Amino acid sequence: MTPTSPPAAAPADLHIPYESLVGFATEVFAARGVPTERARTAADALVYGDLAGMRSHGLTNLTRLYLPLFDDKRALPDAQPKVLADKGASVLLDGDKGLGLWLASEAVDLAAERAAEYGIGLVSVRNATHFGCAGHHTLRAADRDMVGIIASNCGGQRIARPPGGKVAMLGTNPMSIAAPAGPDLPPYCLDMSTTAVPTGKIRQAARAGQSIPEGWLTDAAGQPVTDPHALDRGDGFPTWLGGRPETGAYKGYGLALLVEVLAALVPGAGLGPATEAYEGTGGPSGRDDDIGILALVVAPGALRPVDGFLSQAGGLFQALIDCPPIDPAAPVSYPGAREAATAAAARADGVPITPALYGELREVAEQWGLKAPAGVDA
Repeated sequence: MTPTSPPAAAPADLHIPYESLVGFATEVFAARGVPTERARTAADALVYGDLAGMRSHGLTNLTRLYLPLFDDKRALPDAQPKVLADKGASVLLDGDKGLGLWLASEAVDLAAERAAEYGIGLVSVRNATHFGCAGHHTLRAADRDMVGIIASNCGGQRIARPPGGKVAMLGTNPMSIAAPAGPDLPPYCLDMSTTAVPTGKIRQAARAGQSIPEGWLTDAAGQPVTDPHALDRGDGFPTWLGGRPETGAYKGYGLALLVEVLAALVPGAGLGPATEAYEGTGGPSGRDDDIGILALVVAPGALRPVDGFLSQAGGLFQALIDCPPIDPAAPVSYPGAREAATAAAARADGVPITPALYGELREVAEQWGLKAPAGVDA
């Protein structure tokens, strides 16, 4: 027998300065009609995915998600959010189909301004679009020594089934919380979907030609699926955080409903669960339009001296880091610390992107008469 050759190694990543990537993404959004300041905010949110090591939510979505939203008129580049209700500590906004990458950040900033005055600020948004990495937005509050929470449903998109159900009824419904971890540690930042993994991670595996672990998708009968293409074929359903019903799926499902209520039902955004989903095969239906967003910020400094809060936070998270580990080679950490270290390295050495993605960026540059991101010999 002829021995099988090992698979060819993937081409090495290219490393591009962070500001070069953000500047390029800003120019692309501005070329599509997004005002410059908002284009920069959107670019920061988009490139954060690559900067912090969450590539499934980074620049790979420029051509796959965000630019097509403009092409299909599902996102308006010149959107003007409207205040529908203002009660001081709480605000209701119509997002006017604004690009979620900047709209979510503006919602958190507004919530932080109200929190500085009232101790808490809530901005509830309807008619929004996909906002990228949830943690990028909550970190804006943590940077102001506040606690930020953000959650988003998936509008009318239905890809996940309730436990025991035959019909897809909900989206991945992501959420994040971020808070200062004291003066000398990176912020705590939990960024998660309520399904086992976000769909972007499944699609990333599909693009790479890789299988996925059991536990990410199931088929119509509830059996594990390892083919990532099953998601977009419509015969693979995301599993809930917690796995199977007997191992905790009801917790992920319950969190998804929490997001649906707070982020979409409260502002009156599009909902996933609807009887129209019963029609057809029970597979994926609807699409992620009229997304609802919850932006909630708590300002401890409005309630007690902020120095005391920061000092106590430092003690909390330092105690976790100092916890004796089972394996000295795998010390205890907390959500956000790894991403902060990855981001720091990328800012110093360049943000790693694949040659294939760099090729996509060059095509976008040629299409819009822009210069491709500088910093590599490509």
